[in-house]
Amino acid sequence: MSDNYQAYFEYLKNRSRLGLLYRNFWLYPRICGHLNGRVLDVGCGIGDFVKFRKQTTGTDINPETVKFCKKQGLDVIQMDIDRLPFLSGEFDGVLLDNVLEHIRSPKSLIEEIYRVLKPSGTFLIGVPGRKGYEKDQDHKIYYDQNKIVETISAYGFTNKKIFYMPLKFTILDMHLSQFCLYATFTRD
Repeated sequence: MSDNYQAYFEYLKNRSRLGLLYRNFWLYPRICGHLNGRVLDVGCGIGDFVKFRKQTTGTDINPETVKFCKKQGLDVIQMDIDRLPFLSGEFDGVLLDNVLEHIRSPKSLIEEIYRVLKPSGTFLIGVPGRKGYEKDQDHKIYYDQNKIVETISAYGFTNKKIFYMPLKFTILDMHLSQFCLYATFTRD
């Protein structure tokens, strides 16, 4: 497993500069428009969003990425699989960006997110479109708009908005691996 952690860490560190520009100047400003207060980034990777947005704490299962983030001075904490090391109701928002599709049985993690989120808090999820999903062999479940709403609503969340990045053009779903579906939910 440690080889997988190291390999994924290397993959994240070697993403393109163009991708970083896209995240910092297009994606993250739009995501931030849906989040307020103290936010938890679950599966934060190398901490790009934690670095971008103040009042954001990151958590990840990968000890390599956590160590890297800590060396950068970022507020990132190691988590065990399906267990968030935080108090109940500690966060105003939770971000789960390009993580859900990697989990075969997301029940425990979604219940943990519900637990650490304040009542009426925002849960923002991003999942890849069809091309991005098919590009990664580690992806377990493909989520379209209906499947993500059905899945997350089953755990006591109410869907508030669906949006697509970088733009809502259906043709991008099949031709651009960076095309993602985002859904915001509130905790009931």
